[in-house]
Amino acid sequence: MNREVSSILESDSRAAHGPGGQAAIDTFGDPPPSESPLARFLYPAPARRRTAGGIFKWWESRRLAYNVIVGAGGALTMSIAAVFSQLIGQPMAAAQILAPVVPIAIMANICYSLGPLTEWFLQRLWGRDVQPVGPHLFRAGLILSAGATFLLPTLLMGFALVLWLVRGIFGLG
Repeated sequence: MNREVSSILESDSRAAHGPGGQAAIDTFGDPPPSESPLARFLYPAPARRRTAGGIFKWWESRRLAYNVIVGAGGALTMSIAAVFSQLIGQPMAAAQILAPVVPIAIMANICYSLGPLTEWFLQRLWGRDVQPVGPHLFRAGLILSAGATFLLPTLLMGFALVLWLVRGIFGLG
C-alpha cells in the first residue's frame, strides 16, 4: 500500500512540473517567463497582498482590458447584426443596433465588480486554507461576458438567418 501511495505522489509531482523537472507554474499561478503575453494575461498571479485593498487593486488593474475585450465582442456582434439585417432586406437603424450597448456595458461592469467582492469574501471565509481564486474568477467571468456579448447573439442571428432562408426557399413568408 505504501508503494502505491508513493507512486501516486511521484506521478502527481511529475505532472505538476514541466520539462527539466522545473515547476510549470509557481504557487501564485505565475506562468513561466517563456509564456506568451496572452498566457500571462489569462493566467495572472493573484493579488500578492491578500487584503481587501490588495484584492480590489488587482481586479481594477484588469478592468480596462476586460472592457476592451467585451466591447470588441459587442462591436463584432453589432457589425454582424448590421450585415445580417441588410442580407435579409430589413436594414436596422443605427439606434436599433446601438440600443443595447449601454445596458450591456453597465451589466458587464456590475458583474465584473462581483469578482473582487467574491474573492474578498472567500479570503475572509477561508483565509490561507485555500489558494487565491481571483485568476480563476477573472478567466471565468471574461469568458462568460465575451460569450454573452458575441457568441449567443451571433448564434441567434444565425438561427434567424436559417429560418429566413427556409421560409424563402419554401415560400412560407
